Amino acid sequence: TYYLHVPDSAKDKPAPLIITLHGSGRDGKILVDHWESMAKKEGIVLAGPDATVRDGWNMGKDSPLLLKDLVDDVKSKATIDPKRVYLFGHSAGAIHALKIGVLESEYFAAVAVHAGAFEPDFSAYVRRARRKIPIAIWVGTNDSFFPLAPVRATRDALNAEGFDAQLTEIPGHTHDYYGRSGEINKAAWAFLRDK
Repeated sequence: TYYLHVPDSAKDKPAPLIITLHGSGRDGKILVDHWESMAKKEGIVLAGPDATVRDGWNMGKDSPLLLKDLVDDVKSKATIDPKRVYLFGHSAGAIHALKIGVLESEYFAAVAVHAGAFEPDFSAYVRRARRKIPIAIWVGTNDSFFPLAPVRATRDALNAEGFDAQLTEIPGHTHDYYGRSGEINKAAWAFLRDK
């Protein structure tokens, strides 16, 4: 299951596609809803898949093939610019987006996430990435789920292997993406749009 938004401005010409990966306990609709006004304004197609299990994303059940099949299905419903397929994730979806961006770096143009990091042992995969795509992370300085140390370590691990990974630390911000989604999405799209 996935939720699709195709703005009118994206029906006549190839459009960028953002695949949104939701946080734990949510579904694909939540991020599509929070991105919709930006998508209408900028001509972005949105696709928000549901994780197989609502508690979070699982690399075995929600494998890269799931996203490849999703993109192929979206292409049957909208004209997508194949060089402008992006990932955006929040929380558990951010972790999954970071990992998929590394594992399938030849398939995505860039990744932007809010509140995410990967565990240190994932660095072995970072070294073997086929392409070093741009990655941006936003995190609050008061995020109790994603403290700054592991998020900074993720950025540093990516940069050490040739990725262009940027980190924006939002002073006083917590894990609440939804309360600041307009501001975060605007910054994420400013990062993604020319990649």
